Amino acid sequence: MKKLFVYLRDYRKESVLGPLFKLLEAGFELIVPLVVAAIIDKGIGSRDQGYIVNMCLVLVALGLVGLLCSVTAQYFAAKASVGFVKKLRHALYCHIQGFSYQTLDKVGISTLITRMTSDMNQVQTGLNLALRLLLRSPFVVFGAMIMAFTIDARAALWFALAIPVLSVVVFGIMLMSIPLYKKVQGLLDKVLGATRENLTGVRVLRAFGKEEAEIASFEEKNQALTDMQKYVGRISALMNPVTYVIINLAILFLIHTGAVRVEAGIITQGAVVALYNYMSQILVELIKLANLIINITKSVACGKRIQSVLDMPAGEKAESGLEKGDPKYRVQFSHAGICYNEGADPALTDVCFAVLPGETVGVIGGTGSGKSTLVNLIPRFYEATEGRVFIDGQDVKSMDPAELRQRVGIVPQKAVLFKGSIRENLQWGNENASDEEILRAVHIAQAEDVVASKGGLDALIEQGGRNLSGGQRQRLTIARALVRKPDILILDDSSSALDFATDAALRKALREMDGRPTVFIVSQRTSSIQHADQIVVLDDGKAVGVGDHLGLLETCPVYREIYESQFKKEAAQA
Repeated sequence: MKKLFVYLRDYRKESVLGPLFKLLEAGFELIVPLVVAAIIDKGIGSRDQGYIVNMCLVLVALGLVGLLCSVTAQYFAAKASVGFVKKLRHALYCHIQGFSYQTLDKVGISTLITRMTSDMNQVQTGLNLALRLLLRSPFVVFGAMIMAFTIDARAALWFALAIPVLSVVVFGIMLMSIPLYKKVQGLLDKVLGATRENLTGVRVLRAFGKEEAEIASFEEKNQALTDMQKYVGRISALMNPVTYVIINLAILFLIHTGAVRVEAGIITQGAVVALYNYMSQILVELIKLANLIINITKSVACGKRIQSVLDMPAGEKAESGLEKGDPKYRVQFSHAGICYNEGADPALTDVCFAVLPGETVGVIGGTGSGKSTLVNLIPRFYEATEGRVFIDGQDVKSMDPAELRQRVGIVPQKAVLFKGSIRENLQWGNENASDEEILRAVHIAQAEDVVASKGGLDALIEQGGRNLSGGQRQRLTIARALVRKPDILILDDSSSALDFATDAALRKALREMDGRPTVFIVSQRTSSIQHADQIVVLDDGKAVGVGDHLGLLETCPVYREIYESQFKKEAAQA
């Protein structure tokens, strides 16, 4: 948590002035009981109306100055806390952007969303309250006790007795609450994860009639969160009644002691009222302090959760001293493999093949055979845990990730488009691309009819491409990758929603484009890859065949089985 305060250094002035003005307000507040005592003893006792009026004006002045100090303190505290969280949120977002796929899979998207929203808001609230009250409340408590001793030491002994007892209660409840609030935020992660999953897969849920089951599962998670919050709430709720009981008992004994000493002529009636006011101030400030501690407890727990994300490795870095591959090959896999989690079965094992510049490689295999994993090793979305992957003879681990990915255009399985115009979406591939370059990429991707039907490049795409069909989204995402003019183009099952004629036209256009890139086509269709220069056949994470279409039909049973299972259907549709 302490590491986060580095983002507060640009707000040092506000972090000092906020508490300072709050202490000034508290100082004026401590003078008020003395003025009231003077009104009672001198003004009312001697029936001096002029003195009473003057002292009342002094009270009004103290109130106005205190209000001005309070507003000023709030301004500086708000400026510091909002600015701190702005910088922290930006740093966290930038850090998350650098995460590898493996880290994102490990942490979970819903957890990161909670860190960026709920946890950040809690940290902001806690810092704001801390800057305003963390010094003010103890200052008033101990200031009131000192002022009470200046009035009458014997009566003030009740202050010295009540304050330590109250401190034990407040800090005891705080120590019990800290770990519980951390559990509350963890349960909130689970509720958010379930919500996100259900909203993302709502069509699947309805198709399989799983609404009731998911509602029950959500209710279970929600109830667990509710129960934990109630449990923590019950512990925190002890704060106010216990402190009220202690303070009121102290006031009871204080008034009794004061009455005895007034009767003996040792102190005045105004002094007893001042002592009572000081005890009331202590009560109010301790209640504020108790609530402040609860909020700070929550903020500390949330801050630690944010810090845990910032402490995670930011992502891939270029390594030095790695062996070189054969520079004549654009892409080369040398006994490459990957295991996603330590101790789990490998997703890929001992994959070996090499691709020359401009060649087209088809990747095929059954579901879960490792096709997407294979192509994700090229842009280093995942790290090869065994063997090597080379680009132009250079190990991808020795390349700067940003420079590496500038050379690779990838179209993932799920076609993702962002809210904005078609032009803005396609310029993700190259922000400086001209309309001519964009339209050329659109032509190759067979998306000219999509752009024309929507009204041109300025047509608006809704979030996630909701106003487009699956095939239209896929063609636009292919065009987006082509705008970059990559050396390596990866189509990860990105033509599954295209009809056979459009798919064939796309492959023909890719072969004929200027500066032909090395193309990897991941597909379930043998018709999409049978004309590739070489085909990699995967089965249970192993490359069981590498060669051309005719050669694999003779030598690879897995490929022959896939081809024969589709041939009749594809021939009929062709």
